[in-house]
Amino acid sequence: MPVAASAIYFLNLRGDVLINRLYRDDVGGNMVDAFRLHILQTKELGTCPVRQIGRCSFFYMRISNVYVVIVVSSNANVACAFKFVVEAVAMFKSYFGGAFDEDAIRNNFVLIYELLDEIMDFGHPQNLSPEILKLYITQEGVRSPFSHKADKPIPNATLQVTGAVGWRREGLVYKKNEVFLDIVESVNLLMSSKGCVLRCDVTGKILMKCFLSGMPDLKLGLNDKIGLEKESQIKSRPAKSSSKTIELDDVTFHQCVNLTRFNSEKTVSFVPPDGEFELMKYRITEGVNLPFRVLPTIKELGRTRMEVNVKVKSVFGSKMFALGVVVKIPVPKQTAKTSSRVTSGRAKYNAAIDCLVWKIRKFPGQTEPTLSAEVELISTTAEKKPLTKPPIQMEFQVPMFTASGLRVRFLKVWEKSGYSTVEWVRYITKAGSYEMAVVALPLNHLLLVRKVSTAPAYR
Repeated sequence: MPVAASAIYFLNLRGDVLINRLYRDDVGGNMVDAFRLHILQTKELGTCPVRQIGRCSFFYMRISNVYVVIVVSSNANVACAFKFVVEAVAMFKSYFGGAFDEDAIRNNFVLIYELLDEIMDFGHPQNLSPEILKLYITQEGVRSPFSHKADKPIPNATLQVTGAVGWRREGLVYKKNEVFLDIVESVNLLMSSKGCVLRCDVTGKILMKCFLSGMPDLKLGLNDKIGLEKESQIKSRPAKSSSKTIELDDVTFHQCVNLTRFNSEKTVSFVPPDGEFELMKYRITEGVNLPFRVLPTIKELGRTRMEVNVKVKSVFGSKMFALGVVVKIPVPKQTAKTSSRVTSGRAKYNAAIDCLVWKIRKFPGQTEPTLSAEVELISTTAEKKPLTKPPIQMEFQVPMFTASGLRVRFLKVWEKSGYSTVEWVRYITKAGSYEMAVVALPLNHLLLVRKVSTAPAYR
């Protein structure tokens, strides 16, 4: 593993050293002078966070009024170094009560030196979990949340530092054992005025909140294609053709997931951390379900008038409905006034954003409400320029609808005491941030649809 740091410095905005720690002897103690002379005084801090000066490399980051500088002289892992800084600052904040600035460092320099010796060994990062460090590192004025319980000894502190389950401490007890699982998705969609999808993808993550006693082992099953095929091979029977499967791309897991078991059985098995955490991330590029189709038509009626017609069609089931639907239709900046007619909801011109804002509180499935508007423009003597047509934007919530089709097939909890658990699952699809320049055409306009779909929790 490449070295992450040969030395680390904490500097104020003037370049004065607050605290420093040398982990290896391949850099000198005066390296901070080179950083102050070649970077701080030349005002090149905003250009690049990695600089090469002589034979040494400097990785620096500003947090509040403090510069954290890492110095290396060998082929270091840059990503590991910056990850170490981010995690170390979060750990310091947990000790300092949420603050990390020059005053906090000056008031806690003894504690910082002790922590720097624990979180890095000879340039290699070690355990940076505040929950684990607070079990055995205490300092007057910054005490561990577990240290005030003098009548109960700390359970297996050494095992939690060096063991395989360092993200969860033993001895947790809850009266009611519950697991909350949220599938949160962000959808990016670019659609033409004729309803043709030009680009569509979904990025999602699975968030969990666990309130479980003891040291439970969880197993999660999804309707992904690889997992179902592997399960059918283990059971020596073909998978059901009627069950819908999806292909997950670019999957990343939390450190608690057993990757060896996932590679062999294609099941997500893990011992969860206590509380809220992100289990996995994924991306889907095929088979995305679109809840709405938008068909706009914009006609220019002379130099000072134009006609806007927008039809929004809901393609989900007739027993379902969307909530909080907002359609933003851009109009020219020289708009004087508008008059609109809608078959559902309300429409109003918003001069601050140069848009017709169409709001529908409740949008049933399999319906096609329309908007017709006449826009009057301010007459000018300047030469007429081609009308620019920014994309149309949408926001909405659709309960019990998922854009990717991802579903939880099962969520099993096993613990040696055999207690019963309550599992809750919720699906949420939100709008993704998406921007793209659209070529203006006379009667063919591109639109950008932003979507937010939510589904209530169920058991």
